[in-house]
Amino acid sequence: MFTDRPFGGNPLAVFPEAEGLSDAEMQAIAREMNLSETTFVLPPTDPKADVRVRIFTPAAELPFAGHPVLGTHFVLAQTGRYRLQAPVTRVWGQLGLGTLPVDLHVAGGEVTRVVMTQAQPQFLAILPNVAPLADALGLAPQEIEDTGLPVQLVSTGLPQLMVPLRSLAAIRQIALNVADLNTICRQIGTDCVMVFTHETLFPANQVHTRMFAPLLGVLEDPATGSASGALGAYLVHHRAVPLGEPTTFITSEQGYEIERPSTLFIEVDREGEAITAVRVGGQVVTVIEGILRV
Repeated sequence: MFTDRPFGGNPLAVFPEAEGLSDAEMQAIAREMNLSETTFVLPPTDPKADVRVRIFTPAAELPFAGHPVLGTHFVLAQTGRYRLQAPVTRVWGQLGLGTLPVDLHVAGGEVTRVVMTQAQPQFLAILPNVAPLADALGLAPQEIEDTGLPVQLVSTGLPQLMVPLRSLAAIRQIALNVADLNTICRQIGTDCVMVFTHETLFPANQVHTRMFAPLLGVLEDPATGSASGALGAYLVHHRAVPLGEPTTFITSEQGYEIERPSTLFIEVDREGEAITAVRVGGQVVTVIEGILRV
């Protein structure tokens, strides 16, 4: 997910016929897959939804996540579950937090990009003292403070901590103290830390990011759709990127430090000062198909 070639992006395991599996079996399968997330497709209980999708990390179930939603609907389209119509086919996925739309961009009968609309952004607590967080990242506090931006908890479905850094060198020098980072996450009420800088590897991109979620069994995520949506909302809210009218388009690069290069496309709509919609999308590639015996 979020790549146009095998062995890039964020891998995902999708089980498109998960009826009959217990919660414990789903969690055991996700642990066995040992990917950042594994999804299980079930009949919806919401009449508006086309499918119900449950999302598991190796350690816990999530009510919402980005790349699992996008990758799952891509797989369902590839296996004929949806009747595709160009240029865009909209489907609805029931998640733990509710039912959200996903747009399948279609050309020549094939899905070329998958885009999900996330929940309305919530701008939550701002971290008053960044020194402990900087220490947990193995950095000097100035690497955060000199950006002039706050460290803030933002949610477009999941609360995630947005952490600005002043340079690409700083973001690549991160050396986690996992115990300290987990303590800070528990204190502020999140499992996920999204670190970003405006300095990028490629001039077409606006941000370079890394996302850490050791409390969920994911030390570093290669590409994070949910956190990228929250980041897009944060950047627009704080006027930290040039704003478009009515939509601000942001391209993010992620995963390079762990050799899983990923590209994520973020769209943030506004009416005046209010953010009205957040979308995240990307390309998907199928790599492996098979059968798991339980």
